[in-house]
Amino acid sequence: MIDLLQITNDPALARRCDALPGMRLFVDLEVNGKAERQAGRNTFISTHRLEDVGRIKSQLKRSLLMVRVNPLHAGTPDELDAVLAQGADWVMLPMFQTPDELQTFSRIVAGRAPIVALLETAGALQSLDDWVGTPGLCEVFVGLNDLHLSLGCRFMFEPLAQGILDQIAAKVRARGLRFGFGGIARLDEGLLPGRDVLAEHLRLGSGAVILSRTFHRLNADTTFSDDVNALREAERSLAARTPDQEERDRVSTIATIERIAASSRAFT
Repeated sequence: MIDLLQITNDPALARRCDALPGMRLFVDLEVNGKAERQAGRNTFISTHRLEDVGRIKSQLKRSLLMVRVNPLHAGTPDELDAVLAQGADWVMLPMFQTPDELQTFSRIVAGRAPIVALLETAGALQSLDDWVGTPGLCEVFVGLNDLHLSLGCRFMFEPLAQGILDQIAAKVRARGLRFGFGGIARLDEGLLPGRDVLAEHLRLGSGAVILSRTFHRLNADTTFSDDVNALREAERSLAARTPDQEERDRVSTIATIERIAASSRAFT
């Protein structure tokens, strides 16, 4: 079962998620440089605060709580001390470029919690072999929003069509680590429909994906739980595909991504 990651600082939503199997709650404290980096794009800029870590953790009975901290900076030791004191189960480092940054982060964490490396820069991609063995690392999560910009792509899922995620997944899983990537819309929504994204997660052996904001649209005809259950049903169905079916789906998804990317370039 793939972990469905829900970014929230809402205790009521955290409780609803905790009642469902396979959910991971996600408090996002990253603010340093993010607004400038994603200016003009319809992306999520978190307003979460340090005290939200403890507020969300107190609502959970079975789900893990992951906290994304700021990129490595002078205040990282104090930030990690505060986050871990409030009960974070996993800590995520974003926007690192070099192995030394992740290894420094690992030394500061000092085994107090598993580490998730957020691979979202060209530098981190190019040096993957040099940091994937970092002590304490439990998961490599590919952040497609920033990675596709760092690589000069026009559409978020272009790295998937280019085979980049296949290479990352193979290297990460060969180390016995968890792998995840990107976000997912409801099954039949999104430029690249959620069903197609889910199919690629299963093909690549992914263990984690972030639920998009479409799961919380106020005028939706279905509830959050309904949509999550539909995703789980599709997950079971897609997992039963034959290798030939899986390959046909892969080829179709690549064609869709390339078509969207080409259309994006035509309007720039």
